[in-house]
Amino acid sequence: MNLFEYTYDLVRQIPSGKVSTYGAVAQALGDRVAARAVGRMMNQNPDPDDMPCYKIVHSDGRLGGFGCGIEDKIRRLQGDNIIVKNGKLVDFENLVFDDFQTTYPLRKLREEQISLSKKVRLDDDSQEVETIAGVDVAYPENEFDDACGACVVLDYHSRQIIDEQLVYSKTDFPFISTYFSYRELPIVEQLMNRLHAKPSMLLLDGNGILHPYHCGFASHTGLRLDLPTIGVAKTLLYGTIEGSLVTINNEPRGHIFASKGTKPVYVSPGHRVSFARSLDVVKNVSSFKNPEPLRLAHLRAKEGLLKRW
Repeated sequence: MNLFEYTYDLVRQIPSGKVSTYGAVAQALGDRVAARAVGRMMNQNPDPDDMPCYKIVHSDGRLGGFGCGIEDKIRRLQGDNIIVKNGKLVDFENLVFDDFQTTYPLRKLREEQISLSKKVRLDDDSQEVETIAGVDVAYPENEFDDACGACVVLDYHSRQIIDEQLVYSKTDFPFISTYFSYRELPIVEQLMNRLHAKPSMLLLDGNGILHPYHCGFASHTGLRLDLPTIGVAKTLLYGTIEGSLVTINNEPRGHIFASKGTKPVYVSPGHRVSFARSLDVVKNVSSFKNPEPLRLAHLRAKEGLLKRW
């Protein structure tokens, strides 16, 4: 499902003379955590004449942003008989529309995550690690342009590159915290289909079980591809730091690891990898902040994006 188009269709439901809010649209998507993503989607709307993003404002009646500029947003609102005074809508409470016809798609995705979390295995795969791959995706400023995904496969012992692939693909899902896999997994699948051989293990720029619902990007990907996976996140989005561990509800979910004095990364098992082994593997392939397969994939993705745009 293209969540950009679904969101834009929601906004098209707003009647003449009415407005809605970032939070109300997020609620209609199924989760208020998407409010910031709604703001970004409104800002990048490619056709404000067809999709009236000017009708989306803050929950206190403030105007919020607009890709064509605030003056143009005010002009469009006034053309809809909506009065703006001192940067806020007059009689705001009587203007708000939130009676959207919706199937709450994010609610369904959350239910899927919870179901998938019960299938995550944290026992070590019996297969020896011979090759290890890293995947990273670079995004253009305009999300309607192609993103660039890169995969680099190394020999686990020598760290020599044995395969690398690049794909360009439009994304149909914005960044929404805790739903990251739905944004990047389609690109990962394209990359995996291009490899000459399936790697023994896959490192991903995101979280595994270090996720409120125990099924982050690396876990979801491991289940989808039936591969041992490890999540390596550059920033801590969830959890509490306790020594060298990150916990959620007092349960260890991730490791804090820094290679040779660099800033730390947050390592968590995804699928078919034990908690302890996830850290051992990352240590074995790290010389810089990011483990080598992910570091190289990040460089390739950035280079690929620059060549494209």
